[in-house]
Amino acid sequence: MARLGFLGLRRALGVRSCASEARIIAEQVGPSGEKQRLKVVVAVGGNALIRRGERLTIENQLKAARNDAAPMLKKLMADHSVVLTHGNGPQVGELALERSAATFDVLGAESQGQIGYIFSQAMAGVGVSSACLVTQVVVDPTDAAFQNPTKFVGPVYGAKEADALHQSLGWTMKPDGEYFRRVVSSPVPLEIMQIEAIKLLLAAQTPQGPLPIACGGGGVPVVRMGTAYANIPSHALEGMEAVIDKDRCGALLAQQLDADAFLILTDGGGIWRNFGKPDAKEMKEASISYLEGTKAGSKFPGSMGPKVAAAIEFVKNSPNPDAFAAIGDLNDAHAIFDNQAGTIIKKTVPGDVVWYDRSEEGKGTKVDRVPRNP
Repeated sequence: MARLGFLGLRRALGVRSCASEARIIAEQVGPSGEKQRLKVVVAVGGNALIRRGERLTIENQLKAARNDAAPMLKKLMADHSVVLTHGNGPQVGELALERSAATFDVLGAESQGQIGYIFSQAMAGVGVSSACLVTQVVVDPTDAAFQNPTKFVGPVYGAKEADALHQSLGWTMKPDGEYFRRVVSSPVPLEIMQIEAIKLLLAAQTPQGPLPIACGGGGVPVVRMGTAYANIPSHALEGMEAVIDKDRCGALLAQQLDADAFLILTDGGGIWRNFGKPDAKEMKEASISYLEGTKAGSKFPGSMGPKVAAAIEFVKNSPNPDAFAAIGDLNDAHAIFDNQAGTIIKKTVPGDVVWYDRSEEGKGTKVDRVPRNP
């Protein structure tokens, strides 16, 4: 089957109206007339398994997975080849409290098993089999991140409690607003050890599965031992006390799978300018050059910055000229593929950026094309 040409998206970004080209991806057909399947990496946050205000119980997480993620993934798998990756922030934070003496590589592996089990249970409920892989990701032991831990993990603490944890457990604590939180290193992911296994599962996938679930929480950070050390044999893998950014690892996963699309699903929609302000505008499409002009996320608050940077990294490094990333709400996954929700990021976009028109006249579908001016 020939690779998807993405002509629909090019038309949608050209002189024709977006309304006349609404179904830009999912309705592409091949030479024989059949719909072509994209290879898609879907990344969901750890918060996708817990609704605001609910306790982080297995029951609540399973309910959220069954109600939201599983139906969305089943629908995507009907048309595309899908790999799922996920965050683990709330879950690994709770594990760290329960097992304060455990290292973060072990906690990360435990959270992959826990969350993978929840997703597998939910997918079984919609008739789709899953395969959860505890995934190891190689990092550089000389990465500068190990000298400057910056990744906040776990809950907040008062100053006295934070100091006690530092003294008793050796945790590095840094201010987060008026409180303190534990910080760990967040090195750059370099290689996914189980990538060949993921490829085999993906090659065997049908709409009924198996759905590979991999690189949860950014994967377990490991380094290769060049020589034997203590009781560790040469060329073995040694876990590191660190947390890899899940979206950056998701971008690497998409690259190593030669994916057509990298879909980052959130609980807050696409990329906005001046989010939360009266003049807020949501991007419909953006080129990597436009987003890089905003310093790859420095103007995007909170957790959006790393997501934008990961989207840029995947699109820029993909050898596929038609590869794209998208950021949007978990419940809008199919609307994102139809270019009716969220933000699509491509190598090039005419005019560099297209904004949703949320005015009464636009009714959410008309777009405003502007020259590059973030």
